[in-house]
Amino acid sequence: MPAEIANLTATPERFPVAAFRRLLAAWYRKHARELPWRGVDDPYATWVSEIMLQQTRVATVIERYNEFMRRFPTVRALAEADVEQVLAVWSGLGYYLRARKLHRAAQWVVREMGGELPTKAARLQLLPGIGVYTAAAIASLAFGESVAVVDGNVERVLLRVLGEDEDASSAGKRRLAALAQELVPAASRAKTGERVNRPGEHNQAMMELGATVCLPRGPLCGECPVVELCQTRGEHKTVARAPLKSRYVAYLLATRKAGVRTEVLLQQRPQDAGQMAGMWELPPLPEEAVAGMQPALRERHTITTTNYMVEVFSEIGGRSLHREVVAAVGELHWVDAERLVQLPLTGLARKALVKLKMMERRG
Repeated sequence: MPAEIANLTATPERFPVAAFRRLLAAWYRKHARELPWRGVDDPYATWVSEIMLQQTRVATVIERYNEFMRRFPTVRALAEADVEQVLAVWSGLGYYLRARKLHRAAQWVVREMGGELPTKAARLQLLPGIGVYTAAAIASLAFGESVAVVDGNVERVLLRVLGEDEDASSAGKRRLAALAQELVPAASRAKTGERVNRPGEHNQAMMELGATVCLPRGPLCGECPVVELCQTRGEHKTVARAPLKSRYVAYLLATRKAGVRTEVLLQQRPQDAGQMAGMWELPPLPEEAVAGMQPALRERHTITTTNYMVEVFSEIGGRSLHREVVAAVGELHWVDAERLVQLPLTGLARKALVKLKMMERRG
């Protein structure tokens, strides 16, 4: 054990702040993943990536982020786009209200702020879709504000280092947030006068440690840079989570020829729908209509707390399912298959249409 951390214990009363920062920073500079939104000097790009990363896996975001930035490379380009174009590129990321709010916020930034994002977390929270966590992330990563970014990964790291069980109470959350803030270094300037973004690097390192080493199950303690400071060195007691609900849904894949082109029957959800407003999807079928039939595709799809078993049925074998469609949620339209990639499809619809070879995989 290095002499500088010998006999130190990571307790709330005597947390080894300097040693923790040093060990974490050295590890991050060596082991940080290469991600397309890291190392960029563009607050808009940071903003887009942070909105995409909300409740979404990094691997999924990488696929969509690069295309999104190609289509909307600046905040002005995003503000001037139609919301349908934005939703079409967002398709596959889920939680589509994020895209709508991002679009509205971009319009506000261009119209009211001259195209420049606020530099402080407190002001960033005034924009649609930006809460406490996202504001802190943008402010620290893009502008070097010394403010902590606290997500589930960061909370898990701190609880384990402290040797404490999970505490889901408001007081417990506030206590961890205060410790996280204490750990964030102050912004500093190099001799050239350029700001060194130590707060942003620290926040990324904390989240990276939780995402790649201090895992929820089976943490890789042998690879942890702060293991000598950790009071747990393994899993800690967590609050029991409610199990996922299960639900079965059936959809129709109906096609027809229109000259040399192929058209697909889709349903567009109303613009004022409570969920996925304006999005396009395959028409749903009642379960009894497909009893005993073999689906063209079976797929599992998880949305928030529900695990869906999805089956898609084609109009084959001389039996038409057109009249069985449940069309109470939206309007049905025949859509040219070549236009599918331009539509704001739900993630499930896009996945099914790709697997059924009605459209090419994007990204």
